[in-house]
Amino acid sequence: MRVVFMGTPAFAATILDDLAEQHDVAAVYTRPDAVRGRGKRLEPSPVKAAAERRGLRVLTPRTLRDEAAQRELASFAPDVICVAAYGAILPKEVLDIPRFGCLNVHASLLPRWRGAAPIERAILAGDEEAGVCIMRMEEGLDTGAYCVCRTAIVDGKSASELTDELADLGSHALLTALVHVERDAAEWTEQDEEQVTYASKIEKRELDLSPNDDVALAARKVQASSAPHPSRAVVAGRGVTVLEAHAPEDAAGCELAAGIRPGEVRFAGKRLFLGMADGALEVGALKPDGKQTMDARSFAAGVQGIKDGGLTWEEPHA
Repeated sequence: MRVVFMGTPAFAATILDDLAEQHDVAAVYTRPDAVRGRGKRLEPSPVKAAAERRGLRVLTPRTLRDEAAQRELASFAPDVICVAAYGAILPKEVLDIPRFGCLNVHASLLPRWRGAAPIERAILAGDEEAGVCIMRMEEGLDTGAYCVCRTAIVDGKSASELTDELADLGSHALLTALVHVERDAAEWTEQDEEQVTYASKIEKRELDLSPNDDVALAARKVQASSAPHPSRAVVAGRGVTVLEAHAPEDAAGCELAAGIRPGEVRFAGKRLFLGMADGALEVGALKPDGKQTMDARSFAAGVQGIKDGGLTWEEPHA
């Protein structure tokens, strides 16, 4: 089919690459270049980079509510518009352009986690499963019926790992859905409004760690974290980003961390523990400010007196 693709992050770039292998991608829409990461230069989105590698036409309008932008989009005469984490609302005028409508690759098991951050919210809520659904887009926020879903086990996967897995699953689900849609054989399931939950965006500092957190919540914060939304803490007076952390998983770890108090730092048996509201969080990897990622033992080697006890940790200051 003749497709217009809309997406922005790496999740969407994976889907675009697979889509372009099997369909005629007439144009790719993505968000304008922006300052990404720590650099101060404007950088293209991952989707723009992927599209340019393939020689596909790329457009970066700031809005699709403009009539001129809508006319340009219509000029591509798409059979279908495929959307994956585009980052902008599509008005009705756009939704009505393609004859097969607009299909969204949404990274949740609808109707659970409609909205901006479904993967992170699934992790933070302790969901055992995450997934991806191919949804028929309408004017509401992720309210459309869906036709193909794929499921992934969350387990201990980081947000990044789960995102990569769901991108692959979503890509295959989209290709399947396009076959069904073209043949008028898609089976659409309406969402049960009583089961809806919303995945609001991750707010600044939301994933910072606090001694008032329980261990399970703290571990899920770290699991859900990413470069744009890190899990930060101040450990023994040093600002750090915690990259890997979990409850002690063996008898030795539980014994080493026994009796730890909220806000206490304990380094024992070459393992680093942070005291939480209900026990110990074991830190596996972290990145001190201005330094490279390191394991707990390497971090402790640079902290004077850490083996003696008496050191504390706290939530970062605003």
